[in-house]
Parts: sequence; C-alpha cells; structure tokens
Amino acid sequence: MVTLNGHALTLEQVRAVLCEDAMVYISPASLDSVDASRRAVEDIVKKGQIVYGITTGFGKFSDVLIDCEDCQELQLNLIHSHACGVGEAFPEVVSRAMLLLRANTLLKGFSGVRRVVVETLVEMINARIHPVIPQQGSLGASGDLVPLAHLALTLIGAGEVYYQGTICSALQAFRAEGIEPLVLQAKEGLALINGTQAMTAMGAVAYLQAEELVYQSEMVAALSMEGLRGIIDAFDEEVHHARGYQEQIDVARRMREILAGSMLTTRQGELRVQDAYSLRCIPQVIGATWQVLGYVKHKLEIEINAATDNPLIFEGGDKVISGGNFHGQPVAFAMDFLKIAMAELADIAERRIERLVNPQLNDLPPFLSPRPGLQSGAMILQYTAASLVSENKTLAHPASVDSIPSSANQEDHVSMGTIAARHAYQIINNARQVVAIELICALQAVEFRGTDKMSPYTRQIYQQARTITPSIAKDRVFAKDIEKVSKWMESGWQDLLALDNTRKLAQWAI
Repeated sequence: MVTLNGHALTLEQVRAVLCEDAMVYISPASLDSVDASRRAVEDIVKKGQIVYGITTGFGKFSDVLIDCEDCQELQLNLIHSHACGVGEAFPEVVSRAMLLLRANTLLKGFSGVRRVVVETLVEMINARIHPVIPQQGSLGASGDLVPLAHLALTLIGAGEVYYQGTICSALQAFRAEGIEPLVLQAKEGLALINGTQAMTAMGAVAYLQAEELVYQSEMVAALSMEGLRGIIDAFDEEVHHARGYQEQIDVARRMREILAGSMLTTRQGELRVQDAYSLRCIPQVIGATWQVLGYVKHKLEIEINAATDNPLIFEGGDKVISGGNFHGQPVAFAMDFLKIAMAELADIAERRIERLVNPQLNDLPPFLSPRPGLQSGAMILQYTAASLVSENKTLAHPASVDSIPSSANQEDHVSMGTIAARHAYQIINNARQVVAIELICALQAVEFRGTDKMSPYTRQIYQQARTITPSIAKDRVFAKDIEKVSKWMESGWQDLLALDNTRKLAQWAI
C-alpha cells in the first residue's frame, strides 16, 4: 500500500506501485488542502478576477480575457488543442507512473482542482487503466503539455488506454470499472497538463532500471574476471580507501564478495603484473556510475513531490502567482547525466567483451569458437555490442543544451527534459543488451576454464544463466540468445546471495 500526500513519495514507493501492483490511497489530510485551493479558484471565477489560465487564455493568449460562463469550455479546448503528440507510445509502465506523479503533485493543494480529479487518477491506477500517450511533442516547458494533454483526455472519457492486456477507448474501460468521466471545471485542464510529470515518470522508470542494471553489470564483470583470469588484488580494500569515494569502495567490496573462493582469479605477478583497465578499473568506473545515480535519485525524489503547474495558489487564494516551476531544467540535467553514466557502463562492458573474444588479448579459443575457422563463435556478438555503444554515444549528446522558442516567443527558453529522459531510457536498454552479450561471452569463457573452479556465487549465476542461454556447441542465431538474456535481466534475476540487503529487484510486470 502506498499513501499519497503530495510531500513524501519515494522512488521505492514508485517501484512498489509500478512493479508490485501496490494499491494507492490518498491521505485524508491532503484532501483538505485540495479543497481549500479549489474554493479559492471558485472564488476567483465568481469575482471575475483576472488570473492566468482561469479567466484568461494560455501562452501568448494570456492577455485575452475569458468570460466566466466560458471557463469550462476553455479547459476542454485546452485539452483538445494540446493533444497533438506523435510517435510511438510511452511504455505502459511510464504511463502508470505519470498517473501516480500527477495525483501526488495535485495533492499538495496548490493547483486548485476538485478532489474528484485526484480520486479519478488514483482509481485509474488501482484499476490498471493506463493512458496511451505518444512520446514525442514535449519541449519540457511549459512542462510536458503535449503528453499530459493525452493523459487528461482519458480522464474526460476520450483517448485510448491500456486495459486488461489490450488497447481500448477510455470510456469503455471506465464503464467496465464504474468510473465516471470528468467534466473539467475552471483551472483543472491547465492543472493536469502544466507540469513535468512525463519527463519525471520516464526518468523514474529509467532510474529504477538503471539501478538494477548496474548491480547486474557488477556480477557479469565478475564472471569476465574469472573468464580472463583477472587479478583480484585490484579490488583490495586499501586501494579504494586510499582514494576515498564510498561508491568505489562499495563496488570493490561487492566484487571481492562475489569472487570469494574463486580458483580462476589470479594474484598480481602470477600470470601478469597488471590487468587492462576494463578489468582493473571496474570499481572506479562502476563506482562513478553509482555517484551519478545518487545525484539523479536525489533530483527525482524532489521532483516527484514538487508542485510544477502554473499558476500556483497560496494563502487560501489571497496569493495566486504565475511562476515557472513547470520548467524541466533540473530533470533535463539529471537525465543527461544519467545518459552519460549508463553509456560509459556499456562502453567498458564492450571492452571486456573484446578481451573475451580477441585471441590476441587472451589465451582462450579465438572468438570462443568450439571449432575456430569453421565456426565463428562469438565474433559477431562483439560487433553488435560495438554498434550499441556507438549508438549510445549519439544518444548521450545532451538534450538540455538545446532550446527553441514557442508560443510566439512568450515561452522563449525550454528544457527538452522529456527528450533527455527518453534518450536515457533508450541508452539503458542498449546498455542492458551489451551487458547481456558480455554475460554470454563470459559464460563461455568460464566453461573453458572450468566451472568447478568458479566462486560459489558466480557458479550460481552460471547455473541460472545456463537455463536461459545454452553453451555454444556450434554456431546458431545468437540474436535469440541476446533477446532472451536481456529480457531475463530486465525482469529482474534472482538475488542469489543478497550482497546488499537494502536492494529490491525490479519486477517489470507491465
């Protein structure tokens, strides 16, 4: 159960709603704040005060006054006109996250909506009715107008939704669940679409998947260490305390724990004096990735509890201010940072793949082939990994450095935060496939070395992974292996030895 109050939502709670189907409830006290701000809006309309988006048009039309009797039509026109997204729909899990975040921000009591608006959002979450929302069309200021307009469409019984494994009209799903479509009143359309919930929802899903993938990459890197007879001394505790980054220290500790008892790792000077950086610097590189994830998590947990629409209502309506909390710059920066970190996670994994397959860099059979020459083995697996990391380099270009004016230059600087979040998600998916390829290659390498010599931890990973991808006895269509291993990783593999008891694995059921 997750109770929303507008102030205390965490990413772990987001994970519970997205991955574990936790029921969502509303804090009764927060509804009092919602009611108070709604009374303020109704008073503004009754008195005919000039307030942006309530008794005026939007954007460049902010100077156009709207008659009170037209306030309801104004909100409906806003939703219809702004629902012009294009491209593929957001993943359903992201759509579910948008509903959750939109409900939470409205509960802060600064938006002026009726409580029925928030209650309907929560009803949709609990009934698993998720809007079909096109990915492209947001500038990231004034927030995510276009994607959130598609979300708002479903609240009024228009648009399409995911429901019970299919796509149907929102009205059909509402009737099946006994939910009444909304008739939007003054301010409510604007409150639903003006905010950062699309980029933040996409960012939260990307973060949660990234967190799981980084843990998995450590385990796979440990298998590569065994396959390449890596030097365990590089993970010595004193080395990492000498530098002082806690994340690096933690990665080194986990690597020591994963590899404890292995007879495949070596000591420095035993086979060689030192390893290549892709092995020796695993704690430094993955540790730095964890630093980025810490930054991103901090920003996301602020944003998922933020009031990001406009105008905001304070002091019972005595203070109504048009500001710019809808501007997605903090999220845009965080997503661009996440893109870089996850691209580099894949980049160093690809270098380990090369060391596993290149006969000039190891003493394994060339390209891990059972019959080198007649069979190519894992040769082209490295090609695919190289292609993916190169694609990531393009996607990692920061979206946040771009801006383009809109609404006749009234909105003259925008964040492109939604583009940054979408690209982060793509990079993470690419990175997962690279790590999956590393796992396939590392499994084959440890077989050549002798699985009986693996550490107890890596042997369990090996045994579980071999139920997903069999040994390379002869050439086959490896695209199927990459797909199966990637899906296995995405679904959250078993936490075999609970190296970190605070971690909960993602189970992407949506």
